[in-house]
Amino acid sequence: MQLQILLLLPMAFLLPPGAQAGEIIGGREAKPHSRPYMAYLQRKTCKGEEKCGGFLVREDFVLTAAHCADGDITVLLGAHNVRREEETQQRVSVRRKIPHPRYNKTSIENDLMLLQLAEPAELTDAIYTIPLPQAGRTVDSGSVCSVAGWGKTNRYTSTSILHEVELEVMSDETCQEDRQLRHNYKPSKMMCVGEPDEDKASFSVKGDSGGPLVCDEVAHGIVSFGKKNGSPPRVFTRISAYVPWIKKTMRGLSSPGSYAESPASLR
Repeated sequence: MQLQILLLLPMAFLLPPGAQAGEIIGGREAKPHSRPYMAYLQRKTCKGEEKCGGFLVREDFVLTAAHCADGDITVLLGAHNVRREEETQQRVSVRRKIPHPRYNKTSIENDLMLLQLAEPAELTDAIYTIPLPQAGRTVDSGSVCSVAGWGKTNRYTSTSILHEVELEVMSDETCQEDRQLRHNYKPSKMMCVGEPDEDKASFSVKGDSGGPLVCDEVAHGIVSFGKKNGSPPRVFTRISAYVPWIKKTMRGLSSPGSYAESPASLR
């Protein structure tokens, strides 16, 4: 079932890196723990507490957006309602933040970051990893994928409960021909998502930046940025372009406390 979603973007420009994450408006509540890979990132910054999404790709690594790097981050796994203590939840501190070495705040290129957890998550029915795509693999335009996150459910109402929405993957030309997106959109590194003629898309202003675009149970994209009026399409980081870097980085930091390779040596 494709869901209608009203996009709201009270900003004058493309969502800047480091803006306050994202929200899912007009979606539906997810079935509790049906997305065991989801991670809720609590960020303590100079502006107060902010949030992002992320997803577990290995017991000791969460993948998210590089523009979520500011502040001290605590990762909450196994959550459905992030404002309640649930037996399924595990709260883990972050040992290292590893943004992609070529992340560019201005062009919003290479907007991804690995978080090495201070200790591996205990995998359960409510906490589990999601597969990454094969390097270079693309998703056909017209494919229906999904995004989930914790954020507002309408213009005025916030929620602490995980919500989800289904989205259509668009052709690269859709974003390349959009006058607000074309200067930042890089087909080899980004995905164009959301039908322009319908109010369906994800949104990245308060809660969901860094969350995964899931297609056939594989994480293919990372919520990244949108345009000034909030209308679709919006842009996701294309994970398949970064699989070699992701795997090399995790291998180099193979266990919590391992300092065999520094992040700088993995560039």
